[in-house]
Amino acid sequence: MEPCHLSLPASMVIRLFGVFAALLLPEFVFCMTRNYTFNIVQHNVTRLCHTKSIVSVNGHFPGPRIVAREGDQLLVKVVNHVSNNITIHWHGIRQLRSGWADGPAYVTQCPIQTGQTFTYNFTITGQRGTLFWHAHISWLRATVYGPIIIHPKRNESYPFRKPYKEVPIIFGEWWNADPEAVINQALQTGTGPNVSDAYTINGFPGPLYNCSSKDTFRLKVKPGKTYMLRLINAAMNDELFFSIANHTVIIVEADAVYIKPFQTDVVVITPGQTTNVLLKTKPYYPNATFLMAARPYFTGQGTFDNSTVAGILEYEHPLNHTFNTKKMVFKPTLPPLNATTLVANFTGKFRSLNNPNFTASVPQTVDKQFYFTVGLGSSPCPKNTTCQGPNGTKLAAALNNVSFALPTTALLQAYVTKKSNGVYTTDFPTKPPSPFNYTGTPPNNTLVSNATRLVVLPFNTSVELVLQDTSILGAEDHPLHLHGFNFFVVGQGFGNYNPTQDPANFNLVDPVERNTFGVPAGGWVAIRFLADNPGVWFMHCHFDVHTSWGLRMAWIVMDGPLPSQKLPPPPSDLPKC
Repeated sequence: MEPCHLSLPASMVIRLFGVFAALLLPEFVFCMTRNYTFNIVQHNVTRLCHTKSIVSVNGHFPGPRIVAREGDQLLVKVVNHVSNNITIHWHGIRQLRSGWADGPAYVTQCPIQTGQTFTYNFTITGQRGTLFWHAHISWLRATVYGPIIIHPKRNESYPFRKPYKEVPIIFGEWWNADPEAVINQALQTGTGPNVSDAYTINGFPGPLYNCSSKDTFRLKVKPGKTYMLRLINAAMNDELFFSIANHTVIIVEADAVYIKPFQTDVVVITPGQTTNVLLKTKPYYPNATFLMAARPYFTGQGTFDNSTVAGILEYEHPLNHTFNTKKMVFKPTLPPLNATTLVANFTGKFRSLNNPNFTASVPQTVDKQFYFTVGLGSSPCPKNTTCQGPNGTKLAAALNNVSFALPTTALLQAYVTKKSNGVYTTDFPTKPPSPFNYTGTPPNNTLVSNATRLVVLPFNTSVELVLQDTSILGAEDHPLHLHGFNFFVVGQGFGNYNPTQDPANFNLVDPVERNTFGVPAGGWVAIRFLADNPGVWFMHCHFDVHTSWGLRMAWIVMDGPLPSQKLPPPPSDLPKC
């Protein structure tokens, strides 16, 4: 490994400055370049007694762990050996001045085509904790995903006692069918896609599913120890409740940002979110096993995978311990499927640490305010086809009634080369074009427009964005993910946002800082962020079905005046469309 952030080769630095350079510049010594190779391949996997060929990284499901320290540079060479086009998104990584490496197809790059290679080059700046990587084209992330584990810099510690052991727990969804065929059929017929056949923990469905008792994730623990569980929701379309029978956990981090710790027996985690929790095991050996279970939190109108994934928490028994061979099995009690109030109370407990070491730089004033409605709608059925959506239409999803159409060339490339004509326009509406009672009786007209419209922000603009759920085709929770930035959740509530009354209750002291947050069903959320990262940045619902229907848009953040505030030119191996 080499030192990173050096303009000179390490050998030259040592020749010029000798040993004292290493002592005087510890950040250069402790900062490493880490190289990974991701071979995109197909391999057979059996789940639920059903064998199928899946797209994966290096033949692993879930894919390999990326392990780094804050400040490290990552070079991930992706080689595409399959017939599908592919891109990889490093979910939650800020990508400061490295927008070419962000990964969403047709936004920051053209896909990596069969036989092609692209090296993602980025540095982890000011982040530590858990994030994840996943495919970001069509529905390939159903099987192409894995953890990103970011340790603090060397000689820096957690703001809590170091745990005995750390364990990634990544939730996913499994289809017996090919997920690409599932979404393609739904887009053709205009109706909702077939739901998954199971949820998974670290790729395993667990004992509550048919034919799956052998395919169970087991976590073996010792009594009287503290374990850090790195929870990741990589599921495609479902928010999840997670609980461990007869145990509580302490939440200490969300989306790679430390929070004020709080205790809970149920964790709510939306697709795209990551949460680190501390699990303190019982001080003695219990003659029992405990299920770790997750099932969906669901607020929509359609069908969903109403099943439960379970793993097993089991204690290692002491060598000198006599115990009963018949172990008790304890199951956790999970909340009702639509426990909206419980979810609001849970998300409201998250607060930034905001101490001298980890400050919360919340924009106290805002330069630009935006009000986006978030929800479902419909599009006309193409001529000479039959559609199975509402009243013969196709289901769609939109922000401010704009269902975002992905172009056939990358937005960032079009922007940088000043060839945007025919690719996108910069007139995305800053507020709903036709105001109505958003959470009341829906309007008769559910049709949405279809276009590629963006918002342009000057460098260092402070932004306040209110995201308002609508009841069109049913109120629903929507986990919104913003690329390229963390944002502060300064307020949330149910009903319609009131611009004269609600801001008085905003938390501008220690709001939670996240990259993905659920817009409450029948409610709103207010976020603030500083547009200090030049590039083109995707924002979308992390339910992939809603993204496929158009619940997405993009922000252009202009270069700043200084060289350190400008986006570098594209890498030489950037894929072409």
